[in-house]
This record gives sequence, structure tokens and C-alpha cells, in this order.
Amino acid sequence: MSNNLYDVLLPAAPERDASVVLTTETDAAWTRGDIAVLAGRIAALLRNSGVEPGDRVAVQVEKSPEAVCLYLACLKAGFVYVPLNTAYTDAELAHFLGDAEPKAFVGGSEAVPAPLAASHTETFTLGPDGRGSLIERARALAPLEGTVPRATDDLAALLYTSGTTGRAKGAMITHGNLIFTAKALEDAWEIDDADVLLHALPIFHAHGLFIALNTALLAGAAMHFLPKFTIDAVVDRLPRSTLFMGVPTFYARMVADARVDEALCKSVRLFVSGSAPLSVPAFEAFRARTGHDILERYAMTETIVITTNPLHGHRVPGTVGSALPGVTVRVIDEAGRERPRGEIGEIALQGPNVFAGYWRLPEVTAAEFTADGSFKTGDLGKMEADGRLTIVGRNKDLIITGGYNVYPGEVEAVLARLDGVADCAVIGLPHADFGEGVVAVIERRPGDESLTQAGVVEALSRELARYKLPKAVVLMDSLPRNALGKIQKNELRRTHAALLQGGSGLPASSRPSSLSEKPV
Repeated sequence: MSNNLYDVLLPAAPERDASVVLTTETDAAWTRGDIAVLAGRIAALLRNSGVEPGDRVAVQVEKSPEAVCLYLACLKAGFVYVPLNTAYTDAELAHFLGDAEPKAFVGGSEAVPAPLAASHTETFTLGPDGRGSLIERARALAPLEGTVPRATDDLAALLYTSGTTGRAKGAMITHGNLIFTAKALEDAWEIDDADVLLHALPIFHAHGLFIALNTALLAGAAMHFLPKFTIDAVVDRLPRSTLFMGVPTFYARMVADARVDEALCKSVRLFVSGSAPLSVPAFEAFRARTGHDILERYAMTETIVITTNPLHGHRVPGTVGSALPGVTVRVIDEAGRERPRGEIGEIALQGPNVFAGYWRLPEVTAAEFTADGSFKTGDLGKMEADGRLTIVGRNKDLIITGGYNVYPGEVEAVLARLDGVADCAVIGLPHADFGEGVVAVIERRPGDESLTQAGVVEALSRELARYKLPKAVVLMDSLPRNALGKIQKNELRRTHAALLQGGSGLPASSRPSSLSEKPV
């Protein structure tokens, strides 16, 4: 028996082929049959190009219905889908492509990424308008017949997530992981074919791809498929939607717009938030404006969804709810022993949602699991008496800004190469709009006055995606250190805690981007 996720998301059902699945911002309608046929043709093209089951297909394209078909084509043919953030530079792509060794690459432009210039990787293009060599060549082919059988533990996707040193690791996500998660969320949130999801998330990471898209496809729900979040488009589509999934930044923008009120949201039965912690004030502000309690859930790239607040019953602001059925969550001490309820420790879990490990990093994988096989999340939390989980912090220096993860080590490595930088530290500070903002604190070389805030950001922008750029740069003569010479980041966070409360901290010309220009 095959456990291919494609057969779960788009099972053979000719009687449903005329049902509309995706409606674009321009009101173009994509039926279930349209999607299945194009996915089959793309699968045939990639097979004809030499891609075999188990091979990786790397994808760096803008969101579009055709991009969804490409994802489904990879599932159907048994390929491993490798989505890459569209903001990544060639310097960042070099590691991902070198590590994944894709048999094919689909990009948004004719220019072949520098890391692939000397490789034998098949390259295709797919633009935001759905045009490009991938679709032109696929439309001339008959769809691939049948679905390639896959086992539960066969890889469906490889998603890269940063490590504490800044070196990205490929999380191996299986067909079984994704089938379990989609079915669990369909049940937990009671999603069915009467629902209409307003989909404004990107589809190159787990939130928009696995949580929103997969679950809606499984349930047979329709989707308003926006290329990105804009407040005008969301205001236009909310009255015709029953579900909305977003990051805290989305909700901040919605609360700030006077048009978003109880009347506008009356058809929506569920608002879900994830990818970054939702603050209690944000929860309460949205409730006061719309009458809705946002449902917050807890997820990671390596595990997809772990816990969720209840669909029915009290949603406690500041908590992430209870474990999904079939998932066991514990709060443990450094020895792996479970801590008493109400006490803080590291969050660990077991379940069908837990990934297969890090790509080609067996020793790193082993270090992230306890002796009894529980995955250690690196997050600190406490379990309440009733089984609700509260996240209180992280034992790693992860910064979550606008729903995206930024590890300081990656930014620090680039900063350290700049002229005039003696040492540096990158920290996350509270930001009203993005949750946290990246802040670079630089110790200048003695007597060197060449560094400027704008110059630092400009230099970083040549190597890093925009969401990783500092929202403030602090120049100092010396950084605080302990007796062993280690930089005291906690002291920096305390000293500069209010730095971003009044805005980005940078002059307008130096700010990385606006929400409409950056991925969320």
C-alpha cells in the first residue's frame, strides 16, 4: 500500500474535478482537475529530464497556482521537494544547493544561480505570472500516469532551518509526517469542504505549505490564494472567507486598519496564528476589535504542528494549548527527566509528526534526541496542570522576526568580515510590528570611525536576505564581557531593551524593507 501524500491530498475522484480549489487575486479560478492535470504534466517533464524518485528538486519561485502544481508534481513522482526562500542571495544558495545536491532546480528568472553554473543540474524557470520554461515544456506532455508508491518514512521534503552557528541544516520531512499533521489539523480545527481559507502566507516554509495548503487540500476546502499579505487584499477577501492563518505581524497590521472590525470578520469562524509568539496585548487587541479569539498553535520545521489551543472552549492568551492527539509532549531537565507541572524546562516530544533527522548530519541528529527518542526543541516552557503548554523562552539565541527565524551566528559571520569591526553581537529586541527585530551591536576597531549604520546594512544586504538585516545598528567602543571574555548578550538585551519601541532604529533610507516587500 502506498503512503504517498499526493494520494491523500488529491485522491482520484472525477466527480470532484470541477470544484474550484484556488481563486487568485485576479479572480482566476483553478479547479481540482486543473491542478491535477498540470501537476501530472510537470511530473512527466521532470521524469523525462532524468529526475528519479528520491532525487531532490530545489525550488526558489514566487507564490502562484503553478508553484502549487510543481509541489504536488514532486509528491506524485516521488521526488524530494526542497523549497527555498525567494529572498536568498546566491551566497546563501551556495550552501543549500551544495548540500541538497538537487537533480533539478526551478527558479524565478532566466539567470542560473552561480552555485549551479558548473553543475549538471537541470534548470527551469517559473515566474510569478505562471510563465516560464517549466510550464511551457510541461504543457506539451501527457500527465504522468499513476502515483509513485511511497512508504511512510520516505522523504517528501527537505526544509532548511538555521543552526546556532548559522549553518543551515536540512530537516528531512517524510510523507508520514505530513499525512499525520494534515489529518490531525483537519480534525482539530474541523476543516471541511464548506470552508474557504484566505491564504496570504508564502509557500516556501512549513506554515504556508504544510499547515495551511496541505490541510485545506486534504479537507477539500477552497482557498483565496493571495501572492502575499497586503491589507487591502485581506480586507477585500475576509467577508468571503471562513478561515484565516497568519503570523503575529499580519494581525498587528489588521488591528491597525480601521476597516477590520467585527462586521468585516463575521463570516470567519477561525483565525489561527503561528510562526512566532503571539503577545497577550495582540490577542486582546484583536478580540476587542473583531470579537474573535485568535487560536495560537505551536510548531517547528522539524515537527510541523505540536500543540494547538482548542477550537471549542477557552483559548488562553500566552499559551499554545495542548498536544495533538498521538503526540506526547514533555518538559524536561538537562538530564532528560520530566519536570513537575508548572516548572520550566526544555520542551521535548515524540510522535508521528517528528522529522526523520537532519540531512547528512547523523551526529547532529543524535544530539537533538534524548535517550528515549524524544526530540529536544530547544524551547523552554512549562506544562500547566491541565496539560496546556506555555513557552517562556528559548535556550538558543534564535530571533523570530515577522515569523521568520534568524540565528545571530549567521549575521555575525558576515559582520565580522567588515572593515572597522573588531567584534560584534547580534541580538533580538522587542518590536511592536515584527515581534522581534534584529539588532547588530558592533565593537569598532580602535581609532576607526568609518562604520555607519547605513553602511553596515548596505554591506549585509549583499549577502543576506532582507529579513535578516538589522533594524538597528549600535556602534560601541567595547562590548560587555564576562571574566572569561565571552560577550554578555543578556546585558546587551537589557541595556538596549527599548531601542526598537519607537520604530526601526534606522533612518528610512537604511531600513531593510516594508512588509509588502519582504517575505513573512
